[in-house]
Amino acid sequence: MPYAFSESRKSPLHYWLPVTNERRTVACARVASQDQAGGLGRQKERLEQYCKEQGWSFELLSDIGSGMNCHKPGLNRLLRDILASHVGRLVITRKDRLPRFGAEWVFAVCEAKQVEIMILNEGEDTTFEEDLADDVQELMAIFSTSS
Repeated sequence: MPYAFSESRKSPLHYWLPVTNERRTVACARVASQDQAGGLGRQKERLEQYCKEQGWSFELLSDIGSGMNCHKPGLNRLLRDILASHVGRLVITRKDRLPRFGAEWVFAVCEAKQVEIMILNEGEDTTFEEDLADDVQELMAIFSTSS
């Protein structure tokens, strides 16, 4: 089933897949480090506000850690719950709040399990160069801390 989506900046990017009433909505937030804890709080507030505006009951998962590290408790719980068909809707502020180099895999699992994906696109869109600079910084941080 192909993704249908809206590119309107006034509404969230919306990948439409069927949702059933017995599965829950999960909202996910992530920042790369403890220094960005304020950003995590803002993401959580935005996700809570959006889900409440839609009238959805939801669970909020959050992680602090690099987008290149797939060993985060919130991400792992999300994937387990999706695979167990307990999630009907996933809400994130931006695509890169999932694994930076694995979001497409998460989206493929969601499609296979018929999970609706809402990407709110909070903040301005970044350029390729800005994304590349962020990726290089994350790589440097990872390799400078591993020995």
